Amino acid sequence: MPETRRHPAVRQWRIPLRKFLYTIVFLIVLVIAGLFALRTFGEELTEIALVPSAEFVEQDPLDTNAYQDPAMWFSRPGIGVANDPARWQPAFAAEVAPVGSASAATVPVEAAEPATTGNTPRFAVFFIHPTSFYDARQWNAPLADEESQNRARLMVRGMASAFNRASEIWVPRYRQATFGAFITDMPEATQALDAAYRDIDQAFTFFLDSIPEDMPIVLAGHSQGGYHVTRLLQERVAGTPLAERVAMAYPVGWPISIEHDLPALGLPACGSPQQAGCIVSWASFAEPADPGQFLRRYSAIPGNDGEPRGDDAILCVNPLSGVLNGEADMAQNLGTLVPENDLSSGELVAGAVPARCSSNGLLLVGDPPELGQYVLPGNNYHVYDIPLFWRNLQEDVVRRVEAWNANRQ
Repeated sequence: MPETRRHPAVRQWRIPLRKFLYTIVFLIVLVIAGLFALRTFGEELTEIALVPSAEFVEQDPLDTNAYQDPAMWFSRPGIGVANDPARWQPAFAAEVAPVGSASAATVPVEAAEPATTGNTPRFAVFFIHPTSFYDARQWNAPLADEESQNRARLMVRGMASAFNRASEIWVPRYRQATFGAFITDMPEATQALDAAYRDIDQAFTFFLDSIPEDMPIVLAGHSQGGYHVTRLLQERVAGTPLAERVAMAYPVGWPISIEHDLPALGLPACGSPQQAGCIVSWASFAEPADPGQFLRRYSAIPGNDGEPRGDDAILCVNPLSGVLNGEADMAQNLGTLVPENDLSSGELVAGAVPARCSSNGLLLVGDPPELGQYVLPGNNYHVYDIPLFWRNLQEDVVRRVEAWNANRQ
């Protein structure tokens, strides 16, 4: 039988094809190994990438009158509505916009500075923005760092704007702790947070000196900002005459232990939607939720009483119903702020997600909503804690301040 000879061209292309297939197999093995390493050592790898290895450098104190400078604020009276990110009012998506909605266009709230109009009560908001500095080369953000400051301004636009019915909104710039400070037990992390809080404390003093003495106060913040709100409550508000002026506190996205943290804050958890002088907080996860990493960090941090938090339940006030440990279907969601990819804008979509507080205090929002690329591992919607319930929060603060006023008549 004659020998079958392959054409030389066939032999020539089989060699590179074989190399190509070997390359594909190698890449697949590499990806699988990478995924295995990420799953097994994810927290360690994250810490290596984001936790500074440098020594902590003590921050020089700000000038005594630093916060008199309008440039030290993202938002404050006098900046002007057009230049104030916290005065932004997003539009409803056209296909779901309520009939006759006042939010028919993406415009700032024009009449909110210095005083609100209509039946909206007078109140002043002190809002602390979340972490926007991710640099692992140092523990605190320089105020001159353009990238983190621009990112913080976007966060103020998407979060503090939920309080845009306030008579006054004050959002300070501060030398925030870097993101890595929240994923390590190194003592430098505590030093970085203490340094950031000193700026916040100084800004808060200027805020108190600047607002009318009879104006109710709302404290609010997210993530690192929520942490600093709890410190203000503990160190500046609890057990002082100032507590009589605090109409509400919203330390959102910062876990508060009901047993070990809450008693030191001087305000109770909000048990009903009409209650005022109380605390609203939540931490959002889609389902199926895998909060293992989140809960491990929570358990590792001692509570305000110095005791281990362990598996103590986290404070969860449902932002849709306003009820402690409550549950609400998506029909009660007045508007989720769905951001654009760069977070520079967005639109409100009613009925987007439900919300229910789990037994351990997580806020579960059902199937993962499509909000963007910043969902954290475990279906953690931390970045979207406020946007998920933007419109409900806007209504919540006005309703509770009205209740606070009614209780004092």
